[in-house]
Amino acid sequence: MLNKIIVKRQNLQSISISKKTYGNKLNNLLYPDTKKELPEILFVTTYPPRECGIATYSQDLIKALHNKFKNSFKIKICPLESDHEQHTYNDAIKYILNTDHPNAFVSLANQINTNIKLQMVLIQHEFGLFKNNEADLKQFIKTLQKPVIIVFHTVLPRPNPSLQANVQEIAREAHSLIVMTNSAAELLVRDYGVTKDKITIIQHGTHLVPHSDKEELKIKYKLEGKKILSTFGLLSSGKSIETTLEALPEIVKKNKEVLFLIIGKTHPSVAKEEGEKYRLMLEAKIENLQLQENVRFINCFLPLSELLEFLQLTDIYLFTSNDPNQAVSGTFSYAISCGCPIISTPIPHACEILKNNAGIIIDFNNSKQLAKETNRLLLDEQSRKNMGSNGLHRIAPTAWENSAIAHAMLFEKVGEEKISLQYKIPIVNLDHIIKLTTHFGMIQFSIINQPDIDSGYTLDDNARAMVAMCQQYELTKDYNDLKYIQIYFDFIKYCLQPHGYFLNYINEEYNFTKQNYKTNLEDSNGRAIWALGYLNSISSILPEELAKDAALTMESALVNVFEFHSTRAMAFIIKGVYYYNTKSVSQQNISIIKTLANRLVQMYKHEADEEWNWFESYLTYGNSILPEAMLCAWLATGELIYKKIAKTSFDFLLSKIFIENRIQVISNKGWLKKENILAPSPIGGEQPIDVAYTILALHKFDAVFKNEEYFEKMVTAFNWFLGNNHLHQIIYNPCTGGCYDGLEEDYVNLNQGAESTVSYLMARLVLEKSLKRIEKNIPIAIINQNTSIKFPSLNVKHIN
Repeated sequence: MLNKIIVKRQNLQSISISKKTYGNKLNNLLYPDTKKELPEILFVTTYPPRECGIATYSQDLIKALHNKFKNSFKIKICPLESDHEQHTYNDAIKYILNTDHPNAFVSLANQINTNIKLQMVLIQHEFGLFKNNEADLKQFIKTLQKPVIIVFHTVLPRPNPSLQANVQEIAREAHSLIVMTNSAAELLVRDYGVTKDKITIIQHGTHLVPHSDKEELKIKYKLEGKKILSTFGLLSSGKSIETTLEALPEIVKKNKEVLFLIIGKTHPSVAKEEGEKYRLMLEAKIENLQLQENVRFINCFLPLSELLEFLQLTDIYLFTSNDPNQAVSGTFSYAISCGCPIISTPIPHACEILKNNAGIIIDFNNSKQLAKETNRLLLDEQSRKNMGSNGLHRIAPTAWENSAIAHAMLFEKVGEEKISLQYKIPIVNLDHIIKLTTHFGMIQFSIINQPDIDSGYTLDDNARAMVAMCQQYELTKDYNDLKYIQIYFDFIKYCLQPHGYFLNYINEEYNFTKQNYKTNLEDSNGRAIWALGYLNSISSILPEELAKDAALTMESALVNVFEFHSTRAMAFIIKGVYYYNTKSVSQQNISIIKTLANRLVQMYKHEADEEWNWFESYLTYGNSILPEAMLCAWLATGELIYKKIAKTSFDFLLSKIFIENRIQVISNKGWLKKENILAPSPIGGEQPIDVAYTILALHKFDAVFKNEEYFEKMVTAFNWFLGNNHLHQIIYNPCTGGCYDGLEEDYVNLNQGAESTVSYLMARLVLEKSLKRIEKNIPIAIINQNTSIKFPSLNVKHIN
């Protein structure tokens, strides 16, 4: 696994310090106190191998917290048991609470109070878990001297006085309450008198899934040719599966190929009380209705990966609970996250999620409605696709990664500065990069994570992709990367026209489109030269033939550089020629850099004043490449004016996009204009590419100026991808290796196109470079004093 170093520092006053001092400061700030114990959080909950929804929920949440954060806190687990429900646990368990023993509650509270490492307690509450022990639970909470968070999995409406008083007392003693739906929060306020400020809504988590091909999965499970209906979960009469069975004869009349999968074993508690009575009743009904060929039981507790595949191959998921007070369902959530169109009875969770054509609501126990809506959907594939897509967008914020962020932020708040969140850096995952790449080049767009070949190809994406794969090859020396470098390089050559200009847009049939003649392509030409320059800069580690071809192509691309006047095109060209010049030093290269840099200097002098240190009268997109280009110009020529403008303009830009310990790049909903400099930036409209360009620039400035604050900002900016943004949601999808296309005001665009995915990869790889550089700068004597320190090493998921 990739070991993440802690990034927690103070601001440095000096701008430029010696290498040795820089290394010492970084060591002290990266590792403030290696002996300090991390705060511990105790989860009181049912836990696997116990088979129940809350046990699975807690396991998934804890796994997500471990995967998302490091060096922030430790999770400890206290399983709930009874005299009849005891287990052997795989995880290291220090505490166990047997709810049948009243003295166990007080004893556990005393143990927690005397453990100085434990900072807070989180209790997963369901009325059935504390049946006949609610008084002991309340005493337990009162006795605890640590903050307590209660997660109410069920909030019952219209409580009788006894239930109302019970919940009110628990709520009063707790520091914070978590519920999973807006309706549950409203019930706590309306029916129980709980104040809103004590309630946090964190929806039931869902798994990120790769959304594999439905037909391929059907073949895998020998279900080809079938239209699959499914439901899953531990069986009990509350699931009302008979509602579906009674609808099936009408469904089968119009859809003979239908197969209804009933996935899940009987709930252990039900099995103890009544055996297999409910399943036997269902089997008898199936036989009476002559549905033996149309219904299949999968009578086991499936491994998660297998369960998610069954849900991905499902054509329609049926949720038929007959309990109107069931606040939330994990099974329902998992099905939506797998892209299933849903038909559901109106539990509160379903009513909130399935709005705006994200699913269909039917009445409780209404088999006629179920048959009608199922037949309608089965006969309309496009409606099923639309509904599945709408559901995915509605459920996306509930990914376990986002649930982990929401919980961790609450821990930080309740902990009152005893907990400081540090995001864990994901391993490098090239899956989606490879999925987007054909033998010809990188496809432009994706629908969710499925490449959309109809969108064609662009020079822009392939140029950036080549830079990213060159970065990757520099770090790993993995010859598999050369295949992709060659594909992107050949694409760039394909776009290069006889007169030295590049075209940008190519359709799926490899033909240049009319869009090339309606769009200003200066920036695209600049990006191509940047990519070629970067390729040439690593020529010493490339195959000889590729290195020679790269140099020849670069010379052809430089013929017309002085004809470009777009600010960003000139900046890209400066960067490209700077990299090219590191391997092929020439007066021609220096002349190109000086000519274009002098143009930027004149632009800067024309616009800059005491409050506006910029090249234009507005901040738009790709802003960071301008000061980075000026810094590259200084590194190549030694002209001090370039260095001064680079730093002044970059620091000005950073002052506009770093807000309250997070980055908020300029929104494409409204650029920041000089005449309105104090106007707040619109919320949303943030693009991964702008964050990535900022990280690339911060890397360069950090390397040149040895200013620790630049590195700190680089980590802060990278955390934008991981959830440190205004929605506190992930932008990078660790399941697919793709990056979402944008952060809007109240949602994340789930499409994972080439621009965003490559942007994330560039940012991730340049962060790796910075971490390796820091490793070299920290004095060996200091490293030896901290033998437990492990520096990050690149862990790459690579598919040939």
